[in-house]
Amino acid sequence: MASKSKTTDDYLAAVSDDKRAALEKLRKTIKAAVPKAEECISYGLPAFRLDGRLLVAFGAGVNHCAFYPCSGSTVAAYKKDLRDYETSKGAIRFQADKPLPAALVRKLVKARIAENEKCNKSK
Repeated sequence: MASKSKTTDDYLAAVSDDKRAALEKLRKTIKAAVPKAEECISYGLPAFRLDGRLLVAFGAGVNHCAFYPCSGSTVAAYKKDLRDYETSKGAIRFQADKPLPAALVRKLVKARIAENEKCNKSK
């Protein structure tokens, strides 16, 4: 969906109103959790980078919205917190009318920051 978008705003303009509202809320929560992150488009999805490394992404599918922690280990580590959502190794799917709670998004974003920092230190 909206895979040719060059900006997050372009991507969001191309999705339905209900999904746009849910994804805008998610975007705002991510920005608040990590104000230094830069918005970008990665793999056709709106995403955030921090210190040049991909942090998280989000998008809309035909029947759902999704949050991508860009790490299978993050999804696995928070499996209990995510039990009410459909997940795969690197995605958390949710319905537009039941967005992810801001506290959960903040927790996942902070986990990804820590994971990226750990990777940077091991280089």
